[in-house]
Amino acid sequence: MAIGFIYNGADYATPDKSMSRKSTPSVQVAKFGDGYEQRVINGINNIAEEYSISFRQREKAFIDDVITFLDDKAGVTNFIFRIPDTNSSGNEKAIKVVCDNYSTVYEYGDYYSLTATLRRVFEA
Repeated sequence: MAIGFIYNGADYATPDKSMSRKSTPSVQVAKFGDGYEQRVINGINNIAEEYSISFRQREKAFIDDVITFLDDKAGVTNFIFRIPDTNSSGNEKAIKVVCDNYSTVYEYGDYYSLTATLRRVFEA
């Protein structure tokens, strides 16, 4: 496989190479006097992950299909997104994500661009 996700039943959407990941640990902090504090992990899957992806200057038909896929998911239904596995050279791993927001730029003629934010979810 490759980095990206399946849309339209069988077609594969591979984002541009400039994909980014934002990680935010969830931590409970108890603050005491004199600047002293204690921290503890909040929950089992305590690191929130967001992926910013883009598809730049692609054909209109491709962008339309990806938009239809994301519209159908409506930010509620998860889907599988393959990301680089930093613990294994050259391999990918599959994670579940939802798409919270996406936007389209109408570049020129029949070439569009799309950017999206995918949020990792931990569910069955």
